[in-house]
Amino acid sequence: MVDRNDALLRELDTEMRNESYQKIWDKYKVLIIAAILAIPLGTLGWQVYDGQRRASAEAAGAKFEAARRLLVEKKEVEADTAFANLAASGPSGYATLARLHAAASLVKADKKAEAVAAYDALFSDATVPAIIGDLAGLQAAGLRLDAADWTEMQNRLTPLMDEKVAYRAMAREMLGLAALKAGKIDDARAAFLLILGDVKASQQLRERVQSHMAGIAASDLAKQSPGTPAQSTTPATPAGDATKK
Repeated sequence: MVDRNDALLRELDTEMRNESYQKIWDKYKVLIIAAILAIPLGTLGWQVYDGQRRASAEAAGAKFEAARRLLVEKKEVEADTAFANLAASGPSGYATLARLHAAASLVKADKKAEAVAAYDALFSDATVPAIIGDLAGLQAAGLRLDAADWTEMQNRLTPLMDEKVAYRAMAREMLGLAALKAGKIDDARAAFLLILGDVKASQQLRERVQSHMAGIAASDLAKQSPGTPAQSTTPATPAGDATKK
């Protein structure tokens, strides 16, 4: 589980690099340009406020790194406490990241239900940036993949398949896997074809989808050939598990 989660996090990082920076610029470029033009008009009051804000952010950043070091040192209990404190009282950005780490810690502790609840809370929180909230939603869906029925997986993944979502290709793969699990081959095929038509989907993901599609095709051929043992349409290594995130 941990190895698969690490691989998923690496792939999510690639997806974020491919899209998020351009999205941030497109969304905030007017504010950024306005801020640059307004620099000569800055007042002493703003400088004092900005200094306080920077000091708060630096302090929160130091606490966050300290919590991360505790994880590296295998001091999970102390790390969980540090992240919980930061989530409760830190600046919004670090508090959100701390909540994400806390949810991942629940996964590692095999507290799946609590982890799903934590990820769902991030996903439904309107104050959380979409890039983090969508990641949390994908993580929650991955944790529910084995146990959830088809309707639940549709409800969880459909919002994440929108073209504006950075993780849409991974959400589509997960929905395809859920469809295979539910015996809904046409829905699985449709979800996988969306990925193959997405130019921003990673090569690794495309190769997995091609493997899924080959399994579907082999099963179809087996059904058309009397006396031939049926082949499973479920991939050997489902790649939709999340940490998760």
